[in-house]
Amino acid sequence: MDDEKVFISNNIRRLRFFANEMTQKELADRTGVTRQTIVAIENGKYFPSLELAFRIAHTFSVPLSDVFIYYPENDPVHKKLMAKKTKNGKQ
Repeated sequence: MDDEKVFISNNIRRLRFFANEMTQKELADRTGVTRQTIVAIENGKYFPSLELAFRIAHTFSVPLSDVFIYYPENDPVHKKLMAKKTKNGKQ
């Protein structure tokens, strides 16, 4: 995946490793989804609902921001909003 297009990433694989090498299936079972859903989220092919994101964070007993990372500088919507603010003379 091209880094410029990544504006949300996750640490699920790392968190699973540090949780006694929890399998994708175990995480799926604990969060009420399929293993395929966990695979897709880990690979950045699918973004979970807010509810599922919180369930994943809760499973690892970490804040949501430890699971999912937002890169506003790569987000096309954020870039557009910032350009509009700059154009209008606002910061």
